[in-house]
Amino acid sequence: MKFGVITFPGSNCDQDMIYVLKDILGQEVEELWHKDTDLKGCDAIVLPGGFSYGDYLRSGAIARFSPVMTAVIAHANKGGFVLGVCNGFQILCESGLLPGALLHNNNQKFICKNVYLKPESNSAKLTEHLDQNKAYKIPIAHGEGRFHASDAVMKELNDNDQVLFRYCDAKGDVNADSNPNGALENIAGITNKAKNVFGMMPHPERAADAKLSNVDGKAIFESWLGLVNA
Repeated sequence: MKFGVITFPGSNCDQDMIYVLKDILGQEVEELWHKDTDLKGCDAIVLPGGFSYGDYLRSGAIARFSPVMTAVIAHANKGGFVLGVCNGFQILCESGLLPGALLHNNNQKFICKNVYLKPESNSAKLTEHLDQNKAYKIPIAHGEGRFHASDAVMKELNDNDQVLFRYCDAKGDVNADSNPNGALENIAGITNKAKNVFGMMPHPERAADAKLSNVDGKAIFESWLGLVNA
């Protein structure tokens, strides 16, 4: 699979993502710029974390209008894969490719720490090969990560198996104490109805190198790629 990783002004996780996809997972990677108007033949597009356009207005609100996003939206609407991590998730919600919104954390503070995730969707490629009984340790680093949506959208997400991850404790129990930001129903990641657009607040690329003593994030990428050792 050929991946395209987009860099926006203010992106700070683009090189981390490129390193994991290219050097750790051995995939072909194309570096895309926010002013590009085509995706250069990429099969999957990744919107990395950071602070695109300084998070002015709302996180992701300006990046949504970058020239490259016209091509990303068209790619997604044709069934192409798109992954947004942290700020990338915010951009996907702002662009309408994913429902809901990411609001300020309920403590009104930036949170940077390891959390645990419980995979939920068994019909989305990002999670279908993951162990739903395991708590995956993945770091978060955000100030606006509190997922919010209307009651109707929440019902659709649950009914259509669109919840990718929920925050949990080290034992895999989903509870209020394990929710770092006040997200509705502990939601840490979702997919669209077609299951080709993925958004998640935690950073799997920061937990994908054995040198960091944590490869739980690598398992998420391996699930997406359909590797047997995921």
